[in-house]
Amino acid sequence: MSYSITQFLLLGLLTLVFVGAITPLMRKFAIRIDAVDAPNLSRKLQKAPVPYLGGVAIALGILCASYGALLYADFSMETLKLASFVLIPATAIAIMGLVDDLKGLQPWPRLIAQTVTGVVVASILISTETMGVAFSNSYLNAFISVLWIVGVCNSINFFDNTDGGAAGTVAVITFFMFFIAYDRQQVLVSALAIVTCGATIGFLYWNRSPAKIYMGDAGALFLGIIISVLTIRLNPGITPSYKSFAIPLILMAIPILDTTVAISSRLYRGISPFQGGTDHLSHRLVRLGLTRKYAAISLWSFASFFGSCALALYTWPDSIGTPLIIFVGALWLGLLSFFLRVPSEDR
Repeated sequence: MSYSITQFLLLGLLTLVFVGAITPLMRKFAIRIDAVDAPNLSRKLQKAPVPYLGGVAIALGILCASYGALLYADFSMETLKLASFVLIPATAIAIMGLVDDLKGLQPWPRLIAQTVTGVVVASILISTETMGVAFSNSYLNAFISVLWIVGVCNSINFFDNTDGGAAGTVAVITFFMFFIAYDRQQVLVSALAIVTCGATIGFLYWNRSPAKIYMGDAGALFLGIIISVLTIRLNPGITPSYKSFAIPLILMAIPILDTTVAISSRLYRGISPFQGGTDHLSHRLVRLGLTRKYAAISLWSFASFFGSCALALYTWPDSIGTPLIIFVGALWLGLLSFFLRVPSEDR
C-alpha cells in the first residue's frame, strides 16, 4: 500500500504536537522526583538545575505515533514485527539510559549493554534480510552493523552536550532520510524517520537555549538505536554500491565529526575517551565567539548542508556522485583539522 507525502507529513506533525504537549508534563514530574542535572561539574554549563526525562517524552511520542499509525493504516503481524524489531531494542536501551540518568552507571556496563543490543539488532536485520545495502558475507555484515549501532548510539549520546544541539541535528538527519526513503517507497523507514523528526522538533521547543529540560541518556540512546537501524535499513538503490554506503555516512557526518574530535583530543591529552568534557564541537564554537544558541544553530546548519549533499548524491548519482563523495570527504577532513586546532579547554 502506498501513502502520499501529505499523509507522512501529517503523521510527523501530529507527533510534533504530541511530544510538544507531554514534554512540559514530563518536566514537572522530573522536578517532583528531583531528576535534575545539577551544575556541579566544571563541564556543566547551565546556571541552575535542569530536569532530565525529556528522552521519555521523545520515546513515548515515537512509540505512540509508530504503533498508532500501524493500527490505523496498515496493521499486520509482518509490519508489527518489522517495527518492533527497532522500537523494542530502542526502548530497552532507553531504560538502561534512564537508570544511568537517575542512578549513574559506569562507562563499561553501558558499553556492554549497547554491544549486546547491537548484536541482537544486527542478528535480526540479517536474519530478516532487511539491511538496505549489504555485503555478500554475513559475518562482515554482522560486524559492521554492530560497530555502526554502537558507534551511532555513543555518537548521539556524546553529541547531546549543548541546548538543542542533538535534538535539532537528529531532526535534520531524519528529515533528509525521510525524503530518500519515501522516494524509494520504503514505507516503514519513511514513517519512522518522519515520526522521529516530528518528535525531536516537538522536544526542541523546550530544549532550545536556554533549555528547560534535557533528553538525558535515555533519549540520546533511544534516538541512537532508531537512527542507526534506519540508516542500515535505508536502501538508496544506487550503484555502484559504495555510493549507497556513502549516504548514511554523509547524513551522520556532523555527529561522527563531534565524536571524532572529542575522542581524538582526549586521547592526545592522555585522558579517557569516556570522560565528559567541554571539548565537543559546540564548546569549540563557543570558544570561537558564538553564543550557545548560535553554536547549536551552526550545528543544525552543518547537518543541513551534509544532508543536502546526501540527497544530491541520491538524486544525481551518475553525474555528480563520485566527485561529490570526494568533495564531502575532503570537507569533513578539513573540518576535523580545523576543530582540532580550536582549544579543547578554556584558558
